[in-house]
Amino acid sequence: MNSADEGVNRPDGRSRRWADHRERRRAELVEAVIEAIRELGPEPGIDAVAAHAGVSKPVLYRYFEDKSGLWLAVGRQAATAVVEAIAPAVAAVREERDVVAAAIDAYLTFIEADPHVYRFVVHQRGIARDTDVVADAMDTVASGLARILGDRLRALGLDSGPALPWAYGIVGYVQTVADWWLRQQQPISRTALAEYLTTFLWGGIAGIRAAADTPGGLAVTGR
Repeated sequence: MNSADEGVNRPDGRSRRWADHRERRRAELVEAVIEAIRELGPEPGIDAVAAHAGVSKPVLYRYFEDKSGLWLAVGRQAATAVVEAIAPAVAAVREERDVVAAAIDAYLTFIEADPHVYRFVVHQRGIARDTDVVADAMDTVASGLARILGDRLRALGLDSGPALPWAYGIVGYVQTVADWWLRQQQPISRTALAEYLTTFLWGGIAGIRAAADTPGGLAVTGR
């Protein structure tokens, strides 16, 4: 290959620097919008968001196709923050009840500290519905929890097939109750709610072994 050919295939340094700058600027604008949501509430107008971020709407739309694209980027970033807050606790779940409690409390602590951002992600009507950021976040958490439940089922010599639907059930249960908790202005303390949820869920997790003795239950056939 001659030097001319190499020049054709070599990435343009200026293009790469512009792409890097664009991604950094997009990330900065997303963080600025998240800060605006924290101040303005979970359903801010685009004009108010731009003003709070200290930019004009044309600047926002230079980096995002439209309002829906901006809202989607913000939703994804906020959903990622939710996962990062609770995934370590979820990943640590084994058999100990207090670790289950820690995972639940991590989720409740996050949404209690950032309720406007949470409501924006879960209920924002301006986010395009063809991409569900809530479902993406729940997929991440449920998949990790399913691996843990599957490991425990196998260790008990049981069928691990129920691990994934159970994981989604647990995640959906906690998310739904937590949503009610916020909408009702937290009628009970976070500590009490975490204990209630843990007690309910732990009863099911701790009862896994007994399911092996149920006719048509979880025992692995052919053993």
